[in-house]
Amino acid sequence: MIEMNFKSIADMHEYYKVDEPENPLFSILHTIIPDAESAPCEDSPVAVKITNQFYSISLKNIIKGEILYGRTKYDCDKGSMIFMAPDQTMIMKGIIVSKESWHIAFHKDYLNGYDLFDRIKKYNFFNYNVNEALHLSPKEEKVMKSVFDNIYGEYHNNQDEFSKEIIISHLETLLKYADRFYKRQFLNRHPINKALFTRFKEVLDGYFESNKLEEAGIPTVEWLANKLGVSHRYMSDTIKSETGKTAVDQVNLYLIEEAKNLLLTPNASISETAYKLGFEYPQYFSRLFKKKTGMSPKAYIEYSLSN
Repeated sequence: MIEMNFKSIADMHEYYKVDEPENPLFSILHTIIPDAESAPCEDSPVAVKITNQFYSISLKNIIKGEILYGRTKYDCDKGSMIFMAPDQTMIMKGIIVSKESWHIAFHKDYLNGYDLFDRIKKYNFFNYNVNEALHLSPKEEKVMKSVFDNIYGEYHNNQDEFSKEIIISHLETLLKYADRFYKRQFLNRHPINKALFTRFKEVLDGYFESNKLEEAGIPTVEWLANKLGVSHRYMSDTIKSETGKTAVDQVNLYLIEEAKNLLLTPNASISETAYKLGFEYPQYFSRLFKKKTGMSPKAYIEYSLSN
């Protein structure tokens, strides 16, 4: 396997034998291969492992080959967008794409002084650790290409005091469309979302049944996501799309349902119940229970025993 760690955008341009970037912190490439329906990204069948020290956004039609983006492989015969944050890794082998592709690369420093510097953290698709590229419909692909084209035109225009601001404005438009289309993709994959949520509940059941709650405490979102083989951001987005509640909310609701059963066990105490459910402090358990049920654990016991 060939391993490439691009520390700068210039390094990436040099590797792919394209002109140096006009700005060391930002570049956009539009590749069109004339008189050819497709062309390989790599001439060698050897896998190439790529890690960037900057943000990367690609739009291409993958015709053939393998891409390992996070934990698993994916392929798609329609327009696909891949978003990579600094230090993420992608492995490609024998990739063949359509004759047209787009690629944007930018360092976080390029966003200094702009609101996008902070807002980019909210775009979860930069942090998905699974095969969750954005698969575009033909209409969505047309919209995205239009935004890419606007950025490309401004990038290659005579630079002036407005150029960077306009480019960043178009870049944020691109990210907002991506956010919209990702949400559509989650909605269209309801069976997949439901399967993930089912597995999520199975992991919680297994954790409780093995007494790990009392021994190791309440499982974190990161731990649960690792057991499911996905990133915690992807898991949270999927579960919220399916249920309307976050992964943390679902864990808390699970604990409350278990608590209701334990509290009605003969001779059970509120403190013992809290410790069994992984709470270090019974007071926190009581506050959460009241917040979710509208009554304290003591009031719940009295109400249940009187009805």
